[in-house]
Amino acid sequence: MTNSTSKPSIWFWVISVIALFWNFFGVFQYLYTAYNQVEMLETMTQVQREVFEAIPAWATACFAIAVFSGTIACIALLLRKKWAKPLFILSFITAVAQFINWLFIQNADEVFPNSFAMPITVTIIGLLLIMFSTKSIQKGWLK
Repeated sequence: MTNSTSKPSIWFWVISVIALFWNFFGVFQYLYTAYNQVEMLETMTQVQREVFEAIPAWATACFAIAVFSGTIACIALLLRKKWAKPLFILSFITAVAQFINWLFIQNADEVFPNSFAMPITVTIIGLLLIMFSTKSIQKGWLK
């Protein structure tokens, strides 16, 4: 492990920018869900409404923490700061907690088609971003 910093490759910047846009999409999803509930509920069946309206506050908080900490972590990557890694870990843990509630406590997969697709995608990308930040620290790209 080295304490010196070196110039990141072009792939570091490409991945960091793509990750930032991915997390901006998550922030948009959170804000849309938080501020357009009436519009969303109008498109749902009664059973789907009941599941959606039963989301506990802690799960909503996990959603917010996951997307905002992930976005800040991406900004930290672009600033080449190693505190990106603990923020990616926080984002990952809170996203997984939210998905456990949605899929296994609330059983949303019974009323929402394809409920597993986004949680699996987010979980994989979250793990990859943790690994990417770890590797970036090891290469001396983050200080």
